[in-house]
Amino acid sequence: MKKKILTMAMAVVLLAGCGTLGNQDGILSGIDGTSILGNVLGSVLGLNKISQENLVGTWKYSGPGCAFTSDNLLAQAGGEVASQRIKSTLLNYYNSAGISSSNTYFTFGQDNTFTAKVAGKTVSGNYAYDPNSGQMTIKTLLFTINAYVTASSSGISLLFESQKLLTILQTIGGMSGNATLATIGELSKNYDGVRLGFDLAR
Repeated sequence: MKKKILTMAMAVVLLAGCGTLGNQDGILSGIDGTSILGNVLGSVLGLNKISQENLVGTWKYSGPGCAFTSDNLLAQAGGEVASQRIKSTLLNYYNSAGISSSNTYFTFGQDNTFTAKVAGKTVSGNYAYDPNSGQMTIKTLLFTINAYVTASSSGISLLFESQKLLTILQTIGGMSGNATLATIGELSKNYDGVRLGFDLAR
């Protein structure tokens, strides 16, 4: 699978270098291909893993997160362009909810406890993480949710199935409203196999 996505990523790099893609919608940041390759690899769950040791610490929100469950689904959805458009849509709603780097973070301890803030509201509990698959189980007094962790060039992405993300936004962040619910629900319907959440950095 990794070989296929690397091939697809290099094709994108070559097209960008030839000017075919250019800087469409401001998504492609350069023609050298470095950022494009990193973004495409980061858009598929399971390719970029992070160890338990490197996961430990505090990660601050840096933007909406998005990844696909396989390189085939990423290709079918339109590649990194689709991923960035999904993030752009989520960003509008995150901004409306007041989610920012100053009030949203996740801290993972060596003892498998965690604390987090989403839009300034605190939650804590325990987590179990499998570095081989990138899957995480988050347990709090309010809910138990499965998540996915993937490494990125700027940190990590903490991602969820769309309905689980809704649970977090509603329960922790107090984010509500039919427009928000409908938009996140539609994203999961329109892009099969997408996982949504948060990009996090140190």
